[in-house]
Amino acid sequence: MSVQEHPLGISFEFFPPNTDAGRDKLVGVRDALAKCGPRFFSVTYGAGGSTQARTSRTVKMIGESGINTAPHLSCIGSDKGELRELLAQYREEGVNSLVALRGDLPSGMGGIGELRYANELVEFIRAETGDHFEIAVAAYPECHPQAPSYEHDLQNFARKMQAGANLAITQYFFSAEAYFHFVDRARALGVEAPIVPGIMPITNYTKLARFSDACGADIPRWVRKQLEAYGDDSESIQAFGEEVISRLCQRLLDGGAPGLHFYTLNQATASLRVLDNLA
Repeated sequence: MSVQEHPLGISFEFFPPNTDAGRDKLVGVRDALAKCGPRFFSVTYGAGGSTQARTSRTVKMIGESGINTAPHLSCIGSDKGELRELLAQYREEGVNSLVALRGDLPSGMGGIGELRYANELVEFIRAETGDHFEIAVAAYPECHPQAPSYEHDLQNFARKMQAGANLAITQYFFSAEAYFHFVDRARALGVEAPIVPGIMPITNYTKLARFSDACGADIPRWVRKQLEAYGDDSESIQAFGEEVISRLCQRLLDGGAPGLHFYTLNQATASLRVLDNLA
């Protein structure tokens, strides 16, 4: 069974570019990845101001591919009126999928907003729009970096799902065992919806280490040491990264993962190479 034939297939995440050159490049990336037949493209979100506007523009541009587009929606820093307007806009534009997140308070913003947690955002979306949107939420197999404990984080995750989410997409990770353990624990709490593993291709060690430290994703020591050993040899880093991520993806699919969600960083090549390697 190919990855596209798994229940939820594949999906890809983009971030809104902030330059004309970046937007032009993303059109090419979109078109290259669209050939894989993804279930959806997701677009990240910044609360308030220009970042929100860039998300809306990017959603429209990505949607021109004909592939279902799932904008991220964050409740931190937004009030219900703003969220209500955005939901109405997305409905009018034909969007029928969302990724509902708590989000982080942007620098310089003074208030958290009327909704504090992702489960409250899911409840709000359901109250406003019924079943119009398929809603995905975030999951953290290695525990959210701000959670006081693994058990506390699991309970928070269960609340998001019980609030009306249809599926979950995980933070990226490099341990299949962490994912399978998380899924087993979530099932024991009554979560029955699909939990899709998030995949981060390895192309640049410096960026990967910075991202991972910020989001709490553990890079296994042996992977760190091998990447460090390559130094500035980007070709070797990419080849090793392709091997590591391809093995991880195959292990996840063989173990019952319903699909794969790639954090592309607005690049196509690394994700495509991994997909080519999967049985």
